[in-house]
Amino acid sequence: MARSPIQPGKQAMFYMPVSEAKPVAVKPSWATVGIFFLMLLGAILLARDFLMPVTMSLLLFFVFSPLVRRLGRKGIPAWVTSTMVVLALLGLMGGVVLSVMSPVGQMISDAPSISRKLETKFQELKDSIKGIQEVATKIDDVTNGAAPEPGVIKTEETRGSLAMSVATAAPALIGQFFFVLILMFFMLTSGDLMYLKIVQSFDTLKEKRAAYEALREIEENLGSYLGTISLINVGLGVAIGSAFWALDMPAPFLFGVLACLANFIPYIGAFMAAGLSVAVALVTMDGFLMPAMVGLTYIGINSIEGQFVTPYFLSRRLELNTVVVFIAVALWAWLWNIVGMIVAVPILVMIRVLCEHVPGLEKLANFLGGEDAPAVPEDEPEPTPAPAPPPT
Repeated sequence: MARSPIQPGKQAMFYMPVSEAKPVAVKPSWATVGIFFLMLLGAILLARDFLMPVTMSLLLFFVFSPLVRRLGRKGIPAWVTSTMVVLALLGLMGGVVLSVMSPVGQMISDAPSISRKLETKFQELKDSIKGIQEVATKIDDVTNGAAPEPGVIKTEETRGSLAMSVATAAPALIGQFFFVLILMFFMLTSGDLMYLKIVQSFDTLKEKRAAYEALREIEENLGSYLGTISLINVGLGVAIGSAFWALDMPAPFLFGVLACLANFIPYIGAFMAAGLSVAVALVTMDGFLMPAMVGLTYIGINSIEGQFVTPYFLSRRLELNTVVVFIAVALWAWLWNIVGMIVAVPILVMIRVLCEHVPGLEKLANFLGGEDAPAVPEDEPEPTPAPAPPPT
């Protein structure tokens, strides 16, 4: 049986020209997104030796870029301002290192004696809970066998291990510090070229304008946040150092510097510095009253800073969700250790600004923010229907 030819007028019913075909948008599944984030975390963890200095350079670029631009309008070349910034950071870091080198070296050399003094200090507490320890020892003997006798602390070996650890970590830290300064110098000397290249990567004029506004807002927010936090932390260090000097603590300047640097780590840094201060006070002071006063003084000054000073000087726009900040600090501490805890909040500020400018992520930006949520309106009662008119 012969097949009837297809009429030309009905060909469009079965075939669509290629030029009129519309691309089908494929949405990634939750499994794909989860695998992507797991691989991203793995890459960040494996490449941390490279990504840590790059991230620090990027943050410093956003902080000092307005200064380079402002001085550039007055005729000062960008390379001159960048050189001044690098030299200022070198001088600041060198001054801090020279100031704390002597007390830190003394603490490292006295580490074995500090350990013995701490053991002697807590001997009274051990005696008071001796009964509980004996019960725990018997349970351990029954379950796992006899416990080994405690060994004697080798003072020279302990001192040598601490010194070796410091000597091993110092070259890597110095190398990464100079890498940060050199990369930041090249970023600052490039001026707005980086912004221009990023903006040019977008297609439409609307996207270009949104990208430029996002970059400027990141620059403004990061500069405001890091500048304000740095001044507050310096003031906190001065207050802690002065209080410790009044309490006759050894090396109060060292503890002031420690308080300033530790306060860049939200929540966790204050407890770490306070614990170290109490440990040193237990060794150098008699009894338990003065060490307790040292810890309470540190926590009290830090609480005043966190509850009153920082909220007063920090803009409401820069406040973040407390729970998200704590989770971010813990995550970045797992990824990048101390450096991760320092850069966690600035990275969170950048993510929030980007989410505010990306369509569809405004709710995530609102979730990351720390502003008070508006009150949920109560359900309004349903209106009573009007009575039906009487029949005519």
